[in-house]
Amino acid sequence: MQKVLLAKRQGGQTHWATSPWLLSSGRPGMNELSWWLLQRRLKFIQLLVLDVDGVLTDGGLWLDAEGNLSKRFDARDGLGIRLLQHEGLHIAFLSGGQGGATEVRAQQLGVIHCLVGIKDKPAALSALQNQLGMNTAQTAFVGDDLNDLAVRPVVGLLFSPADACKPIRQSADAVLRCRGGHGAVRELAERILQVRGRWAQLRRDGWKDGNDAPFESLK
Repeated sequence: MQKVLLAKRQGGQTHWATSPWLLSSGRPGMNELSWWLLQRRLKFIQLLVLDVDGVLTDGGLWLDAEGNLSKRFDARDGLGIRLLQHEGLHIAFLSGGQGGATEVRAQQLGVIHCLVGIKDKPAALSALQNQLGMNTAQTAFVGDDLNDLAVRPVVGLLFSPADACKPIRQSADAVLRCRGGHGAVRELAERILQVRGRWAQLRRDGWKDGNDAPFESLK
């Protein structure tokens, strides 16, 4: 992997700065440049709100003959959430859907703000911000479909998975490389940890706790 070099003109001379973001292709692209420019804003995020279907899952809904609903969640996303909790971030699930699987996953991860069956996402998110004492600049949201666009005015940063619908990808501050349910949340978690100077230590020492067991403070 190669580091991204960004040029800046000062006093008639070109100065090259190394971006902390790495590109698998070794070539800087507009999306990676967008990430580099978002570093300062990412540092201030204290509340990360996640849509569920299409973000924490791949959007698929599995129904058995009795009508019981199942969803597939990514274990690496779960560990990413745990790592952010350990850094002191508030994590919330905000979904228009219901069915029980989301609540079970939230309980596994110790996510106490699990809002399901929500029709008015901006209103629910604003109420959560007021409850936690968070402002717009401290809030980031990850969504994948048209019903997530409505939260744009009440969040500081909007992200989308790689396979989100085109309108939300066009409105997002950055588009994640991973698809929903396949590491998109983990990717964002690593970005946040990196700008906070925590990722290098985790890469060196690893993680010594479980992926799913809630923290003692959240029990």
